Amino acid sequence: MFTLTEVASLNDIQPTYRILKPWWDVFMDYLGLVMLMLAIFAMTMQITKDHVACLPCPEETEANLYPTQKGSSPRPTGAPVIPTIPSGTTAQSNKAITGILTTHQPGTAEQKTDPQPEPRGVKTNLDFQQYVFINQMCYHDALPWSSKYFPYLTLIHTLILMVSSNFWFKYPKTSSKIEHFVSILGRCFESPWTTKALSETACEDSEENKQRLTGSSSGPKQVSLEGKDESPDTNPSTPMLGVKVSADKPIAEVPSSMTILDKKDGEQAKALFEKVRKFRAHVEDSDFIYRLYVAQTSVKTVKFILILSYTSTLVRIEFKHYCEPDIEQLTGYKKFYCTHNMAFMLHKLLFTYIVLIIIYGMTCLYSLFWVFRRPLKEYSFEKVREESSFSDIPDVKNDFAFLLHMVDQYDQLYSKRFGIFLSEVSENKLREISLNHEWTFEKLKQHVTRNAHDQQELHLFMLSGLPNAVFDLTDLEVLKLELIPEVRFSAKVSQMTSMQELHLCHCPAKVEQTGFAFLRDHLRRLHVKFTDVAEIPPWVYLLRSLRELYLMGNLNSENNKMIGLESMRDLRHLKTLCLKSNLTKMPTNITELSPHLLRLMVHNDGTKLLVLNSLKKMTSLIELELHNCELERIPHAIFSLTNLQELDLKSNNIRTIEEIISFQHLRRLTCLKLWHNKIITIPASIGHVKSLESLHLSHNKLESLPSALFTLPKLRHLDVAHNSITVLPPDVGLLNNLQHLAINSNKVEALPKPLFRCTKLKVLCLGHNALTSLPETVGQLVQLTQLELRGNCLDRLPVQLGSCRLLRKNGLIVEDHLFDTLPVEVKESISRETNVSFSGL
Repeated sequence: MFTLTEVASLNDIQPTYRILKPWWDVFMDYLGLVMLMLAIFAMTMQITKDHVACLPCPEETEANLYPTQKGSSPRPTGAPVIPTIPSGTTAQSNKAITGILTTHQPGTAEQKTDPQPEPRGVKTNLDFQQYVFINQMCYHDALPWSSKYFPYLTLIHTLILMVSSNFWFKYPKTSSKIEHFVSILGRCFESPWTTKALSETACEDSEENKQRLTGSSSGPKQVSLEGKDESPDTNPSTPMLGVKVSADKPIAEVPSSMTILDKKDGEQAKALFEKVRKFRAHVEDSDFIYRLYVAQTSVKTVKFILILSYTSTLVRIEFKHYCEPDIEQLTGYKKFYCTHNMAFMLHKLLFTYIVLIIIYGMTCLYSLFWVFRRPLKEYSFEKVREESSFSDIPDVKNDFAFLLHMVDQYDQLYSKRFGIFLSEVSENKLREISLNHEWTFEKLKQHVTRNAHDQQELHLFMLSGLPNAVFDLTDLEVLKLELIPEVRFSAKVSQMTSMQELHLCHCPAKVEQTGFAFLRDHLRRLHVKFTDVAEIPPWVYLLRSLRELYLMGNLNSENNKMIGLESMRDLRHLKTLCLKSNLTKMPTNITELSPHLLRLMVHNDGTKLLVLNSLKKMTSLIELELHNCELERIPHAIFSLTNLQELDLKSNNIRTIEEIISFQHLRRLTCLKLWHNKIITIPASIGHVKSLESLHLSHNKLESLPSALFTLPKLRHLDVAHNSITVLPPDVGLLNNLQHLAINSNKVEALPKPLFRCTKLKVLCLGHNALTSLPETVGQLVQLTQLELRGNCLDRLPVQLGSCRLLRKNGLIVEDHLFDTLPVEVKESISRETNVSFSGL
């Protein structure tokens, strides 16, 4: 047998789940518990007390008065029947039988001492065992099923209702989500960050009310900052694309109470934000919890209707019953008149049960009305957004929304506190507080370095945001930000008066109006690296003082209309534009920069650039780079750039350069870079490009050099390294202005003597060839500072190297054993000069 406590455990749930139990579910749980107690009480009473007492009907007793039973002696007239009451008979049965005997049996012992009037009644000749037998037969034959099984049915129905009420807490597919939700909700409710965020909202409301009541213009720092944003100093007519000009308080301005947060609490709050984000993504995909709750409520309602229907029509509990068992041959009687001793109690219990079921059913109907009255698969935080500063709390749907609706029936404060962890503004504030606590001014100062241009540079990588202390580095010149998800430039950026260069590498950046005004007037160089064009901050195109802009990311032809290049017309001082992308055609709007753009660089990362007609209008260009554009020939549009001074066509598929004769019209062209291509020959027409001073043809497939190449009078830099050249023509001596010659990594076996007439040579790269000797005339190169000889077949170095007064040990690239072949005085001279030069430094 089970106890009440064990049965009641079916209706018990974890205490933490009670926040998901609205009042009607709690009320139905208590009703179920009362019905359970009622059923167990009725069962106990029925098992221990339930009996019937039967007597033969009066019309049957006269005809069968004292019949002689087979195998027994006749009973004398007036002899009393004194049965022996067996042990185990209940007190009620004893009382009933005693009453029967004293009522219907005359001639008792009391009559001998105290004569009584002649008793009235019907005499029977049944003994006690026959009465017990008759009672049992009539209990099973005459008593209705409702009187016998009503307590058991009550227990079964109650258990079904209890299971239905809490099935959604037990079902595996829903219990795991509910358990996770309750766990997160409890942590969010108790998190110190929740308290601080709500207290900040209260502080803001208090300040706003004070400001409104006093009407004073001298408000808090946040309000005064907003007033400055709206002052006439800023240009209201300027379209602020992507510039943060909202009335929200700047994140940098937080109350002092908000800045005090234990590091452990901050880390826990960060983890809660991540858990809430993942839980929301997991639960919002389905509405299974909602449908299961509706289903279990519907089952309870149907069960209520079923119980009420059959109870009101089929259940009958009566005190009197007529019984006609087939035992006439055993007792001599056909009909019996019986009474059910539990009828009165069961009738009262049935009435109580029906009342409880009706109340339970009305509650079920109300719960169904609540479920279908409004869409529970949508939840809005509109009230929370109005009461707090977190106006970005999103609305939720499906099971997530349903669970929040259920929590609201318990306490709406839970949803309000939970909503704080759905707000990006709240998360950003937490990150900023933690970030500012970790990255102090002293720590940032330690990360400031000097770059190659001797500028103070700070590189911040993979932080949660931009520390406020950065704005206190007033001497900083270059700021590099990489993989920072939230970058905000507040008004304090105006303190960085020395900053002229900014790098944003995968860093979506927002700027306040006052901060934008400073960047617009002071920023000179901007590097933006992105994955999608939408990541480019719109305010970039409004920096009117910008000189150099470097955009690195996806800018293919399909997205050209989204780039926003039409806004570049406001970049009136832009001189350099670099696009590292995968363009298939040159953006047409880039021509708006033609009046002032001087340098254009397109690094295309292997995508074939097909359309270049827009270049014809870029007549102000003096430098053009087209790298990795899969060009097969020199584009004709380039020949229209009359002011072009430097052309770089690195890493293309150019095989022939017959069009090079057209460069004679570009009279200002001084530098031509055709390196890293597939050029086989250099046409003789190159001699017509008289203005060339620098020619780069390394990493091609050249086998020879034309004589016309050496007729360029202004040529100072010639790089033909990494080819297949076998002979260096003697005409190289005609290049009187040659200062740099790189012919390393070829197949040259000997050097022509006229080469050493180029007395202005400063750099001579001869490494990795097939040279067997170095002419003694190398001593004529008195201005030589770098000589590369490593990777040849030399067996010694000429002593005349000592005449190269500017040649130093670190500029002589040769094997150590060859250097040791030099005389001691020459080696000391080279080494001494090196030491002197270092000491001078």
